Amino acid sequence: MITAGIDCGAKNVRAVILMDGRVAGKASVPAGMDAASGAEKAFDAALKEAGIARTDVSKIVSTGAGKNEPRFTNDVVTEVGADARGIHQLYPEVRTVIDVGAEEGRAIRLDARGKVVDFAINEKCAAGAGAFTEAMARALEVPLEELGALSLASTQAIPMNAQCTVFAESEVVSLVHRKTPKPDMARAIHDAIADRIASMARRVGIEEKVALIGGVSRNVGFVKSLRDELGIEIILHTDPEFVGAIGAAVVATDQ
Repeated sequence: MITAGIDCGAKNVRAVILMDGRVAGKASVPAGMDAASGAEKAFDAALKEAGIARTDVSKIVSTGAGKNEPRFTNDVVTEVGADARGIHQLYPEVRTVIDVGAEEGRAIRLDARGKVVDFAINEKCAAGAGAFTEAMARALEVPLEELGALSLASTQAIPMNAQCTVFAESEVVSLVHRKTPKPDMARAIHDAIADRIASMARRVGIEEKVALIGGVSRNVGFVKSLRDELGIEIILHTDPEFVGAIGAAVVATDQ
C-alpha cells in the first residue's frame, strides 16, 4: 500500500510517501504565506523522489498547524496524534515524545501500544520553541546554524531569567554590555529553552525511553541542554522534522 502524510507547520511544509511502511520519498518546502501551495509543492517533490504518480497513492492525511489548508488530502490528524503514531512506528519502545518546532513545543506520553496517555503544549510563548533561538541569534549577531555549536564551547552556566522573547533579548543585550563570552550566552539561551521544555514534559510524566523530534532537535546546543536538564539519554531520529509527516502517513495506512 502507498500512502502519504503532509505536515503543514508554521515555517515549513513536509511531505512523506510511505510504501508498505517504509519511506520512499520525502520533501520539505517553506510554508510561506500560502500553506496550500506549499503542500502541493512538497507533495509533488516527494512523489518525484519516490518515482510515482499521485494516482498511485491510496490515501493522504495531513497534520500540523495548517492541516486544513491542503485541498487534495483525504483526512486530517492532530499534531499530537501524528507525533505519537510516527514515533511508535519508528521506535516502539519510546514512551515519551518531545517535539520542538518553530512556533510550538509539546510533550506526549504513550503507552506500550503507542496510544496517547497524556500531553502538554507550549503554545502561548515562543520562548519554548525555535523562534526563540532565531531571535536570540539575531541579538548575538550569530548565524542561527552556528548558535548550537557555539554553546558547546561554554565554560560556565549563566542563568537567563526572562520568560519572554522580548525581555530575553534585553537580557542578552545586558550580558553583551558586561562582556560575557558569546559561548556562555549561547548556552544560557539553550538552557532557558530546555528548562521550559523539561518543565512541560514533567507535567505529563517523563517515562523512558524518550525521543526528541522537530526541527529544533537538529540544534546540538539545545539537545545537550535538554539532556543535561532531564538527566537521561534522548533518542534522535535522522530526520526528526519528518516524524509528524511519517505519523500522518501511518494514520492513512491504518485507515
